[in-house]
Amino acid sequence: MALPIHLADTHWEKLHPPLLEAGSYAVDPAPYGPPWRALDEVGAGEAAERGRFVPFGVLSGGPSGTVLLAPGDLRGTRLILERAGGYCMGIDGRDGPNLACLGCDLPVGTRMDDCGCWQVVRLLPQAVVRLPAPPERPVMDWTELLATGALWHRLSGYRDIPAGVALAHVVVAAGGAPVEVASGPAADLLGRALVALLPAGDGAKRLDLAGPGFGEPAADLLLVPVHPQTGAMWQPGAGAVPVPMDAALWAELAFPPYRSRLPAVGGLPEGVERDDPLPPHPYSPFQPSGEAFRHTLARTAAVRESWLRALYDRGC
Repeated sequence: MALPIHLADTHWEKLHPPLLEAGSYAVDPAPYGPPWRALDEVGAGEAAERGRFVPFGVLSGGPSGTVLLAPGDLRGTRLILERAGGYCMGIDGRDGPNLACLGCDLPVGTRMDDCGCWQVVRLLPQAVVRLPAPPERPVMDWTELLATGALWHRLSGYRDIPAGVALAHVVVAAGGAPVEVASGPAADLLGRALVALLPAGDGAKRLDLAGPGFGEPAADLLLVPVHPQTGAMWQPGAGAVPVPMDAALWAELAFPPYRSRLPAVGGLPEGVERDDPLPPHPYSPFQPSGEAFRHTLARTAAVRESWLRALYDRGC
């Protein structure tokens, strides 16, 4: 499956579910693991080669291409107890690879399950050997994804993270111009943040949703889903600029889980009162993840432009 976008942030001091579904895996092209170095110790050139264009935390000197699994899918390993450090509720991988092969006793990966961490195992790429196996899960087309409900998943409670990632992509696509968000769920999700980040004035670019089974409204920028298996964006047919969004969050906006029980036509009969539940309302205005916003910008070469660097430094 495509690398989950939720790696861009976590919720601190909260136990997280497994990042991946059982029976699936993903490959992270970014380096991961020790040695950890500050960006000023590495230099801008090497940092850019490793996909980091501005300071954001520490830079990994570990290998690229770690293989991510759900912890319950791993077999034939043991925990290296002297590397099992964590914050309070589990292991956070701070000491480097903490899993060893039961056969050869060499370190093969890192398990993380502490609070503030996605539950995941990262296998070292040199420890993974691909063997003949049954065919992988067939890639579903968009029609099948919508029909089977595969776009709605258990990570929907962490919607601020993919929203922060999408916000960063919108800001980059806008190129510093004002953005006018079409009224509706997209405006509820990103409207307040875009007003705070981008200038007001003439020449605003219109932002709206588009995608399979939903349509393609007239707009300059279109929030479109990213295929959860391949990582490919749904492509609009017109000349609008597609802006990638996590498919589960996109599906939540395009096809809200709340459905009214009112008749499709004609309304309620006279004397019958409406008794279907109202849609849920949050206690406070929605705020995209600022950490995910900066995480995404830090890995975008355009952040070196002065206007975008200023937004990165300010955050959302």
